Amino acid sequence: METGATAKWLEQVTWQDVTTLNARLCEAKGALHKPTLDGHDSARDLWETSRRREMSLEEALVVCHRCHRLAPFCFFNGNTFVAIARGIITPILERLAAANALRAAAFRSVVGHYVAGTEGLDQLRAALRDVSG
Repeated sequence: METGATAKWLEQVTWQDVTTLNARLCEAKGALHKPTLDGHDSARDLWETSRRREMSLEEALVVCHRCHRLAPFCFFNGNTFVAIARGIITPILERLAAANALRAAAFRSVVGHYVAGTEGLDQLRAALRDVSG
């Protein structure tokens, strides 16, 4: 799938999948897996509403970023949503890697850093432009 295409990018990942992923990440690090009082319901509602919509890849990654920022779980919110974002861009990474492994790695990095909050939307948009088409 191309980066500029609208699609149901998040459709295959239910909130239960998000919760299970976070639980596994927490278990692997010996951390408490528990929903937060402040962010869990808001993040779940945003996720479930968004995953049923057609949207651009940028919009899907913004949803991942927003859910991370809502902090629905006590630990590993960033790791959870970065893993999901990287999962949805896997076909793009595979296409890119066939032509230019460094370009694929750079795109993967920017996506992960954007979702985690260490890169801005401008950097994400530049990366999406760079790999489109």
